[in-house]
Amino acid sequence: EVINSASQITATLRKTSHPEPGDELGEPILHLAYEQLSARYDERYGGFGVAPKFPTAHNLLYLLRYWKRSSDNKALRMVENTLQAMWRGGIFDHIGFGFHRYSTDAQWLIPHFEKMLYDQAMLAMTYTEMYQATAKEEYAQTAREIFAYVLRDMTSARGGFYSAEDADSEGEEGKFYLWTSNEIKRILNSDEADLFIKVFDIKDDGNFTDEVARRKTGENIPHLVKSFAEIGAELNEPIPELQKRLESIRQKLFKYREKRVHPQKDDKILTDWNGLMVAALAKGARVFDEPSYASAAKSAIDFILNNMVTHNGRLLHRYRDGESALPAHIDDYAFLIWGMLELYETTFELYYLTKAMELNQHLIEHFWDDKNGGFYFTAGDGENLLVRQKEIYDGAIPSGNSVAMLNLLHLGRLSANPDSEQKAAQIGRAFFESVRQSPSAYTQLMTAIDFAVGSSYEIVIVGDPGADDTRAMLQAIHRRFIPNKVLILFYPEPGNSEIKPSKCHVLKAKLPPMSVAIIIVNFLQPI
Repeated sequence: EVINSASQITATLRKTSHPEPGDELGEPILHLAYEQLSARYDERYGGFGVAPKFPTAHNLLYLLRYWKRSSDNKALRMVENTLQAMWRGGIFDHIGFGFHRYSTDAQWLIPHFEKMLYDQAMLAMTYTEMYQATAKEEYAQTAREIFAYVLRDMTSARGGFYSAEDADSEGEEGKFYLWTSNEIKRILNSDEADLFIKVFDIKDDGNFTDEVARRKTGENIPHLVKSFAEIGAELNEPIPELQKRLESIRQKLFKYREKRVHPQKDDKILTDWNGLMVAALAKGARVFDEPSYASAAKSAIDFILNNMVTHNGRLLHRYRDGESALPAHIDDYAFLIWGMLELYETTFELYYLTKAMELNQHLIEHFWDDKNGGFYFTAGDGENLLVRQKEIYDGAIPSGNSVAMLNLLHLGRLSANPDSEQKAAQIGRAFFESVRQSPSAYTQLMTAIDFAVGSSYEIVIVGDPGADDTRAMLQAIHRRFIPNKVLILFYPEPGNSEIKPSKCHVLKAKLPPMSVAIIIVNFLQPI
């Protein structure tokens, strides 16, 4: 009886883990996801739902695309209010930069102080895209600050990115990040202290409440209760001058804080989280025209390919202290491919596109469900599990299937391979039943569906990469929020005015000598 029961349970688990494919997920599901997010939106403090609040950047990335599709300004307002509230709150480290893991309260004030690499990556992408959408410098500045934190504190000497920093130091959560008003007054001169205390809401009795005891500790977490524009108006001081003074103060406090006992660093290097950070840095490099970001992204890719790949080209999941281990799962492949595709669009170095295609082939060969579509979490030749799961829920990080679907769409357009786009469509059908009732729980998948539904663009720029007009054309495109596109650069070989040959399907004929031209195909509506 026990054996029979076990068999029945196993059969039921396998059936629920492998539902029959459903219909296409199309434009109506995009509207429903928006309506569900809108219903959960916190009009007062930004974000979604009640405390605790997580950044969940892929919700915001999807809403930006919905705004682009629908011109619904409420979607943009939800993103803008949330990003501003998070940056002003204690969840952002105003002294050393970077975001903490989540807020224990509704107004983003009191964080759980752990810092995760994946949050830095996803939020950096979100602030970068918000800058593209609005051209507001404050979003660019926040993205740069996130990158500054990661490159300073979360990057190994060999190029890979560390996983996290703990919340605790000296046995107390948040001790590294908290300040008393007397401490501020002792470190800064009187004018500086008065300004910092006013701007960052520092209280003599503290503004920080212990999460367990529910009482003030006498310590403060720096946060902004007003915008710089409001503070500048109150002080009758131009915003650039105010920001210059505050930056000088921040550097003094940062230098002082560096002498404290630091939280423990989780120095594992994980392939999937590194892929997300590569994608963020590559996007930042092209939008902000910052070569150092691309260089850091390349170093991380080099580290992974040199240290976390088996003899037969398969990825490994984890590296620490000279040891690489654990077979990679779908997230490792999908996220690293995402990073390589972003890096290709930034550098136009064919190496990254080629490697992305190779890894995608490994992913299909070892993870794809030939019967029902979609990718399993583990490889078919890996450990013999009771049930091979397929995951689609976009939680703290996006699911591997959601990211893989968008990768397949990009690769299909770049390589003229219809099989890639057909597999992307199969992913949507494979998870139809899971997604259709609550699509707001699958916002990274919604981003892929938004691309699949269209409009989408294939943009080809032809010209010398070093020429001023080519760079100007690229920068004009990079600065615009055009999420559903693939971008290709064609250029003459050195000493030859003819265009370099390519296998790309969108450009067949040789073009006459020129400095720069732009060709847009599949152009369904004005950008």
